[in-house]
Amino acid sequence: MTAKRPRRVIIMGAGGRDFHNFNIFFRKNTEYKVVAFTAAQIPFISKRTYPPSLAGPLYPEGIPIFAEELLPELIHSLLPDVVVFSYSDVSAQYVMGKASEVMAMGPDFMLLGPHSTMLKSSFPVISVCAVRTGSGKSPLTLKLAGILKRLGHKPAVIRHPMIYGDFALQRAQRFSGMEDLDFQKCTVEEREEYEPLVGQGVVVFAGVDYEDILSMAEKEADVIIWDGGNNDFPFTLPDLEIVVADALRPDQAIGFYPGEINLRRADIVVINKAGAKERAGIKRVRDAVTLVNPGAAIITAESPITVEGGAESLKGRKVLVVEDGPTVTHGGMAYGAGYIAAKQAGAIIVKPRNSAKGSLRDVFLKYPHLKYVLPSMGYSPEQLSDLEATINAVPCDIIVSATPADLSRLIKTEKPIIRVRYAIQEKGQPTFNSIMKKFLQDVKPTPMPPV
Repeated sequence: MTAKRPRRVIIMGAGGRDFHNFNIFFRKNTEYKVVAFTAAQIPFISKRTYPPSLAGPLYPEGIPIFAEELLPELIHSLLPDVVVFSYSDVSAQYVMGKASEVMAMGPDFMLLGPHSTMLKSSFPVISVCAVRTGSGKSPLTLKLAGILKRLGHKPAVIRHPMIYGDFALQRAQRFSGMEDLDFQKCTVEEREEYEPLVGQGVVVFAGVDYEDILSMAEKEADVIIWDGGNNDFPFTLPDLEIVVADALRPDQAIGFYPGEINLRRADIVVINKAGAKERAGIKRVRDAVTLVNPGAAIITAESPITVEGGAESLKGRKVLVVEDGPTVTHGGMAYGAGYIAAKQAGAIIVKPRNSAKGSLRDVFLKYPHLKYVLPSMGYSPEQLSDLEATINAVPCDIIVSATPADLSRLIKTEKPIIRVRYAIQEKGQPTFNSIMKKFLQDVKPTPMPPV
């Protein structure tokens, strides 16, 4: 009898969930042989190699990464037995379209779930995830971390991966101050997530290998907050699962992958952006929760917006609005808090499309729904330079920046930057404070000794 050969695998990803699925499920699994990754959504990941230092002894040459557009060609040349879909923020129809494309060519199509990919912590874990990108996870993570600190605990945030630099150097990262962001050469997208937290004294951990990352975080914290990316489900098994939905996009509460998984697993669903005008949207989200997860508690919340220096400074001025990149690109939103603030202030909003430079031209071609805002794209030094050139080419008086990252630390602009910030505020009961108190009573974490 001949020995059974390992099943050949291609992992479809976007530089995050794909690497985690490999590390946890495939890296030491001799029943499979991963022959390639493909990359989508995020630029500058394809044409690289997942390095041997991360891939492990079974992969002494590492694993090549190709653009997803080459998948049919790769199936013909690499002859995989199975293709594993491993990225987020796409419709269920999109996933099944990919499944049909793959299966029509012969291979199996696989999705890996929580039991196969979640790590178990010895410390209490709260997860903050969403049904879609841009729902408001990050402000909620910041708020919960602040509450836990005020209650005498030491939370650490483990952030969903954003692997845009050197994979090996980003194996396990720790951020406790702005100097760490500079030292690690963080992109705009990474800074959007890390800056608000480290600015409030919360240590953030992220990277590629989440077994190492979780071990690091457990040495410094008594409560772990998992801060999800896009609408992915957690890499670490939560004791409390909080999921944010968006009253402005109520029909996307279900039907998106893997956000619907989050909604079905949630202990608490936060319906965010639930202003007085969004009654119909709030009801539709409530109906969706009742349909798929009737046992979940529901909280409604608003996202109050503040303009640095006061909104009156924008009235009648020509402004360029810069928004959080992922929210308005693959997140699908046409605008965010910056546009809303500028509109409410009576500013004249200048369209940036015709002023786009370099790779930003490609962004506007890929996302034709973007008409009034500029996404804060900066996945590489070259793209950051394109962002700076684009901003300076737009004929305006003021730059209204709603990205959580401080652009003034990264680029030089010819016009003043006015920052727009947004938070999250619950409406009625229960409050986030009462939820955290009950959680701490239930799990009884051992407080960290004072340093």
